[in-house]
Amino acid sequence: MSSLVEQITKLLAPTIESMGFNLIQIKMMDSSKSKLLQIMAEKPDGTMNVDYCVEISHQVSAILDVEDIIPGEYRLEVSSPGIDRPLVKHKDYDDYMGHMAKIELSLPVNGRKRYTGQLKTLIGDILTIEVDGKPVALDLTDVQSAKLVLTDELIKKHMKKQDSQE
Repeated sequence: MSSLVEQITKLLAPTIESMGFNLIQIKMMDSSKSKLLQIMAEKPDGTMNVDYCVEISHQVSAILDVEDIIPGEYRLEVSSPGIDRPLVKHKDYDDYMGHMAKIELSLPVNGRKRYTGQLKTLIGDILTIEVDGKPVALDLTDVQSAKLVLTDELIKKHMKKQDSQE
């Protein structure tokens, strides 16, 4: 995590969490034309709607305006992590064990940096995924990014979760 993203996370996490949301991820994307600050959050039950996004946006905008820690102009985007959500914390991996994920490593393992496979086990920081019928052990400390793959099983899990909340 870059130091600016770490600073932003330390600054905003307490407010977002005090509003009753789980902070999933904060990312800063910088292109040649503009900067984008992306905040993903959701209620503890996994719900997120446009009104919640607006609520978070208003609160964090006020904080960021006062603290002025982001140099130059930027756009703020507040969103749900979505069905094919990023996997950031141990709990994310535990909650979606058995589902398919795309994982990109900072350093190659077995000559590869990118893996797509079924999440099998997580013991400590060692994640085992099944790739082409074979287990591959990956250290979470080497994971640069990870997200779920949109599959029928994942959609069914999401729909079941939505039905139980109604």
